Amino acid sequence: MILKGTDIEHKLQKIRGKQKKEAQILNEVQEILRKDALKDAKISKELASKTTSSSNDFVFDLLDTDKIFHIDQIKEICIDYRLRFLDSSYFKGKIPQSALSKIKQLEASHNTEIKGYKIMAPSKLFKLEDKDDPLLFAPIGNDYFYLVHKWGNDLHPFRKLLAWPFKNIVNLTLLVVLLSYLVTLMVPDGLFSKNNTTAEFWIIFFFMFKCMASVVIFYGFALGKNFNPAIWNSKYFNA
Repeated sequence: MILKGTDIEHKLQKIRGKQKKEAQILNEVQEILRKDALKDAKISKELASKTTSSSNDFVFDLLDTDKIFHIDQIKEICIDYRLRFLDSSYFKGKIPQSALSKIKQLEASHNTEIKGYKIMAPSKLFKLEDKDDPLLFAPIGNDYFYLVHKWGNDLHPFRKLLAWPFKNIVNLTLLVVLLSYLVTLMVPDGLFSKNNTTAEFWIIFFFMFKCMASVVIFYGFALGKNFNPAIWNSKYFNA
């Protein structure tokens, strides 16, 4: 058996060809990463932009109908849970990479650039002007919005109950009356007189009600608080 000699020139050419291929792959990967970074930067800039848009050129056949919401439905949830629905430019939290990825996928599949982002979140997550749980929306048109991405933790299970007194003046008054009644029941018998009477009970109740109502009114005016229907889409801290 005769062994064939090693052609060194052929070996050099083979290595050079392999290195060129590896360099080409590396350049292609770097170009993809560069374009991806530019895309992320462009989306982040749009999220921080104060320009508004009422619609986007979505392909409706590609949209998930479970993620399409009307402004009235969004408003109802904001009022029930004391949330705000504002332009993404007011959002002071960090937009996660997962949200940017969803946006890129959506733009690629619909061959469009999404504008006019909105975010639903508690007030503390927005940079509000002086006068756990965000959802990112994009406008479709005719007061409809598409839920692009949700991140963070779910709202506290009792948030709706805690926000109930702030829905309107009637709810708040009922809460103050209930608390005044409970506090009156806790007043020890014989504290003000030896004989407990119904009239005395209601006098103490009225006194407790005035005290609590005064605290609530002072807190509301001092901190510029308002009811849920007045703040759900307001960009002002003391709306």
